Amino acid sequence: MLSLQTLNGLSRLVARLALNHGVVRRRRTLSTAERLCQLPRHGLPLKQPVGMHWHERQIPFIEAADDRDLAVALGLVHGHLRLTQIEIMRRLAQGRLAEILGAAALPVDRAMRIVGFTRAVPEIDARLPAGSRAWLEGFVDGINAVIAGPAGGPAPERPEEFRLLGIEPAPWTLADVLAVGRLAASDFTWKVWQKLIRLTGREDWDIIWERLITDNATAMPRFSGQGTAPGDPVDDLDFETLVDRAGRNGSNCFAVSAARSATGGAILASDPHLGLMLPNVWLVAGFKSPGFHAVGMMIPGLPVVALGRNAAIGWGGTSLHAGSSDLVDLSDLPPASITSRQETIRVRWGRPETVTIRETAHGPVITDIPRFASSGKGPLALTWIGHRPTDEVTAMLGLLQASDFDSFVTALDGFAAPGQTMIYADATGRIGSALAAHLPRRPHNPPADLAVPPEATQHWERVVTARDLPHAIDPPDGVLASANNRPAGTVVPVGFFFSADERVNRIRTLLRAKERLSVPDMAAIQLDVVMPSSLGLARQLADLAGEGLPAAPDGKIAAGEMLQALRDWDGAHRAESAGALAFELMVYYFLHRLHGEAEIDVFRATWDPWSLLHRDLATLDRPRLARAAGEAAGPAAHRFARFGSWGAMHRLRLAHPFGSVPVIGRRYRFAEEPVAGSNETVMKTSHGFHQGRHGARLGVGARHISDFANMDRNFFVLLGGQDGWLGSATFCDQLDLWRRGEFVQVPLRPETAHARFPHHMTLHPAEARVAEPAGSASGQSAPD
Repeated sequence: MLSLQTLNGLSRLVARLALNHGVVRRRRTLSTAERLCQLPRHGLPLKQPVGMHWHERQIPFIEAADDRDLAVALGLVHGHLRLTQIEIMRRLAQGRLAEILGAAALPVDRAMRIVGFTRAVPEIDARLPAGSRAWLEGFVDGINAVIAGPAGGPAPERPEEFRLLGIEPAPWTLADVLAVGRLAASDFTWKVWQKLIRLTGREDWDIIWERLITDNATAMPRFSGQGTAPGDPVDDLDFETLVDRAGRNGSNCFAVSAARSATGGAILASDPHLGLMLPNVWLVAGFKSPGFHAVGMMIPGLPVVALGRNAAIGWGGTSLHAGSSDLVDLSDLPPASITSRQETIRVRWGRPETVTIRETAHGPVITDIPRFASSGKGPLALTWIGHRPTDEVTAMLGLLQASDFDSFVTALDGFAAPGQTMIYADATGRIGSALAAHLPRRPHNPPADLAVPPEATQHWERVVTARDLPHAIDPPDGVLASANNRPAGTVVPVGFFFSADERVNRIRTLLRAKERLSVPDMAAIQLDVVMPSSLGLARQLADLAGEGLPAAPDGKIAAGEMLQALRDWDGAHRAESAGALAFELMVYYFLHRLHGEAEIDVFRATWDPWSLLHRDLATLDRPRLARAAGEAAGPAAHRFARFGSWGAMHRLRLAHPFGSVPVIGRRYRFAEEPVAGSNETVMKTSHGFHQGRHGARLGVGARHISDFANMDRNFFVLLGGQDGWLGSATFCDQLDLWRRGEFVQVPLRPETAHARFPHHMTLHPAEARVAEPAGSASGQSAPD
């Protein structure tokens, strides 16, 4: 239930946006050349001039003679392309959204401050190596140059969101970047806990927990909330939703060695799965300086390449679903073990709000956040690796400079969170894998409950790192794949909630189906929408429904077409598939008829409802199963007749966050269309259990393929576009490419980028003012 203060704040926010909407209602469309003219080029904090070549889709390649100058140029790129996005990320990490959004954002700010994303930032800052500090400071200087605008010139035009809200961005600091890094490290496990903790007050909780933790500890994507489209603006001001979008939820990554490649070089493919929204949560860049030479995808606001390659090696990753946190039961601790402090949250259009943060030796009291509150548990503390001063920036800079598998693993040894399964490929044709995480030395037996006793935190006194966790090179069959599945052979349990093996087994099957694979073959795998295990399940449901349908002929006739489509289905979740629609509808209604709403909560809470469903089919008596299937067939057939195909019900909805705001929202919605895929298809478009039209909210937001036979054969596509500027020609220009499984080629050689990218410019240091010829951002080279 929303408080009166929050409701009032939401009303004032909507009114403010509606009032200011007239200021920007005539959105100007800007070409790539026009957008690039907005980028500051003179009076910059550089030592030497820096060259930039821009693809028509506003993807840069940077040439710098100094490493710090490269960092400055990257800061300019991030500020130029994603100023609003990184501003929101900064404020979210610091619990300061209410300063610009009013009381509507107070629940999020309270939650973020209780979790304490910035808790370790001062110590991380103090421990930074000199090289990492110089890199981060250069990146910050670049962002601030965008905010300040041209030296001695007019004030820069602000993004539409700033004008709507009537705010000005403050200069960035190194601590701000570190805070955004901690936000990106949010723990996957929290997403599971928030579902399970609501069930701990049930009388059968012990049975539920034993069933979940011992039977699967594997799983599917988050079900609750993923299938709803943005509608109420409160949905997007929710702690769970915002952290879910900021953190890394899943992904696919796979590779083939040179021996299995049709090109003669190793091939690496990645498709990260995050929230489907605009702007995209990735941007693409290439660059070269004396110490760095790479191309890849970056998280806005962070000066490292998360997925990509350098001249010698490449890397991709998937969420490890690591157990990087513990919930600690404080029930038996004395009250004196909990200390309190207060922080003040400034609230736009309202009075400042005080939040009380309770802390213990085991971490903050997380149950003070309503999402973590539980009727079945006392106060719980959060022990999280992210509260320790680990340095992922230095680790990723080491990865950028790695030249072989050993230096790859060495760099990852310093990477703590979020836990990743990293896939490696190199220019010699080799492939490998490693786990990147810092994890407690827990015992291998599953935990007895969702929360652990305080004495269990002794396992955190010594952590394992990438060197202790499995890493290997040169698999015998020349293929590797990761899809958030449980890793084998670990010295400690790395987590308890993994994805089922559905996706990873499908990828391995497709990789092994051909003797040699090409880049188009790898791209085709990324587009695969077959869920093999669903075929057997579909047949079972169809047979059970046939047995359980009412004796009246009308009931059988009504369901006949739907059941026939279910029997004829090939297991592919294509948008035009009638069988996929019949399958999803039957699963939804079957579970509701079999268990009722109370038990469905268990299916929604777990990360693997399919294992529970398969267990039901194997253990419950057949008459009960047939009766439930027969009762499900009628309503499923009714919905089947209404929609006709999977894509008519399963939708891709691309919208800016303002798309959910009343009055003005329509202007911020950019796509509403059928989409293929499902929860555990390789081309993931997660949706949960549904019987009505819904939007996928988590899935393939970007794709990358690098062919190591040629330094310039690097391919990227973003769901949406590269630019976060509303009205830019490159805001959503890659959607068609994403639909068709096509890419933008981004070379690693600077000379290739110069030859192929049409827009060229030079960035000049503060002491050098050089007049560039008109049109230098639209095809001509500016002088050095």
